[in-house]
Amino acid sequence: MTMSHLPAPVPYERWEGETAALAEAAEAGRQAAAWVRSLPGPPIPSPLGSWLAGELPDAVEAVMGSLDPEDCDRMGSDGRLIDGTGGADAGTMETLAAVACKVPEACWFTPDQHVRLLAVTSAVTGAVQLLVDDPGTAIRYGLLARQCAAITHAVTRTD
Repeated sequence: MTMSHLPAPVPYERWEGETAALAEAAEAGRQAAAWVRSLPGPPIPSPLGSWLAGELPDAVEAVMGSLDPEDCDRMGSDGRLIDGTGGADAGTMETLAAVACKVPEACWFTPDQHVRLLAVTSAVTGAVQLLVDDPGTAIRYGLLARQCAAITHAVTRTD
């Protein structure tokens, strides 16, 4: 039986532009969270209205502020695949995933608010997945910056 030894893990080195990209992501998350908090509440208080005003914007802000390119899919020292999370915890990602199911119940939202909320949460989820799949490409080639631009556009457009 032949045994081959795997190479030792390489220490993490920051990508060029990583600090700026992560700061931009955190700012986009803060802006998006503020916008979600500014959306009108239901005419009659409801659990959905509370969720939309509290848990959801907190999740958007937390995810975008905790993005971690080092937490990507990778091979462990034992040769097993380690699934990365991009710095986002599972519970917070579940909150974002629930938007597509819960927002249609928010009948007090205009179609524009509905679409913009879906766009924001989709782009936030996509930002995480970009870092999980290939952080170097996401940062060096501006893919993360484009996700942030989409988030910012969705929450700042006035037309």
